[in-house]
Amino acid sequence: MSETNANDGSRCGATTDTDAAATDTSESKCGGSKSETSESKCGGSKSETSESKCGGSKSETTDENVTATADDFDADPGRLVAVGLGPGEASGMTARATEALRGVEHIVGYTTYVDLLPDDVVEGAEDVYSTPMCGEVSRTEEAVDRALAGNEVAIVGSGDPNVYALGGLALEILESKGGSASAVDFEVVPGVPAAQSCAARLGAPLVNDTVSISLSDHLTPMPTIESRLHAAAKEGFTIAIYNPWSRKRRENYQKCCEILLEHRDPETPVGIVHAAGREDEETEIVELRDLPELGESDLVDMTTTLLVGNDETYVWDGRMVTPRGYERKYEY
Repeated sequence: MSETNANDGSRCGATTDTDAAATDTSESKCGGSKSETSESKCGGSKSETSESKCGGSKSETTDENVTATADDFDADPGRLVAVGLGPGEASGMTARATEALRGVEHIVGYTTYVDLLPDDVVEGAEDVYSTPMCGEVSRTEEAVDRALAGNEVAIVGSGDPNVYALGGLALEILESKGGSASAVDFEVVPGVPAAQSCAARLGAPLVNDTVSISLSDHLTPMPTIESRLHAAAKEGFTIAIYNPWSRKRRENYQKCCEILLEHRDPETPVGIVHAAGREDEETEIVELRDLPELGESDLVDMTTTLLVGNDETYVWDGRMVTPRGYERKYEY
């Protein structure tokens, strides 16, 4: 097994009209073009000459745009599977996810998630390609291109591919290239979403209606997030909050706390799970009134999930309990 990084060329195998006359300054091994100061648009890093909104760097002229199309690949399409890894530890992966990863040749993903893979899975792959934070488009296109080039490819992520993840993006990119899901035998292998895996650590807080909201405004404008928070809090849903705090998003967390306290009792139980399934996992149950002051603590960051109880949620024997309503129908 060999491992590539953001400084290596792609192994996608696309061919373009410029291949015959390609030079070191313009050829992309994935079918796109690149300059001397930028890596491949199929998964590499961008130029160091301009700042990225995600804290990295990329050139304005090499933004994350789809490059090669399905017609640029000579081979018969291979297979593309989006695999959810669950909460993080190997034991939290489903048997189906493990089987799917052992059945592919290439694995593509965010570096942190790739590092969570069991050694035997990584060692069994022909190639593992990972990129740092905010390379969502580039690494997803990398996975798509590798599949279009005839390889068996898995793109991995924590939790489930359909919950704030890349399952949909893979299909969007495949469509934009003129490919089809059936041609690459696209499949989604579900994983345990963060809300569910964190809820299991807290007791039974999600037994009734639940809304999931991410505070990351990287893709969703904060006014939209605020509107969703107001609606969910006002209507009495249990709320699962993803990506609650980062140094660049302090205001988002503070605004979230304000909205929740506007609509919920300050004594409402809130479950906090930091780094579920990882070595630094930490779990705590607090009251809603305590949430604002925890924003600057190590407990709350981008790996944390918050579970805000509804009006009926209570804490019993160190566990959060949200009644389903059986007590109104049955005697027990």
